[in-house]
Amino acid sequence: MTKAHSDAGLPIRLLHDRVLVRTEAAEGERRSSAGLVIPATASVGTRLSWATAVGVGPHVRSIQTGDRVLFDPDDRSEVELHGESFVLLRERDVHAVAASRVEDNATGLYL
Repeated sequence: MTKAHSDAGLPIRLLHDRVLVRTEAAEGERRSSAGLVIPATASVGTRLSWATAVGVGPHVRSIQTGDRVLFDPDDRSEVELHGESFVLLRERDVHAVAASRVEDNATGLYL
């Protein structure tokens, strides 16, 4: 098992094409780029969220532990492990990966 597919430190072993992620920001009110406070109840359409992959299953091909991934927060399954909340996704539910491990001729985002 490679480091990319290792779930060291997690109390579970992910199967198939599953990706376990930790969301980066708590949902709720947020600030616009101009500094205005936007309440959690404000509807802005479908907004994708960024998260960090903390574990990947053995059949995941494009995501490594530590990658930032973009996903739809409406299509998610939440799980709590040792009092901490995570989101469980399938690899196909991830829209993009922003990785620091970009090759010379790559764009940096894998769509």
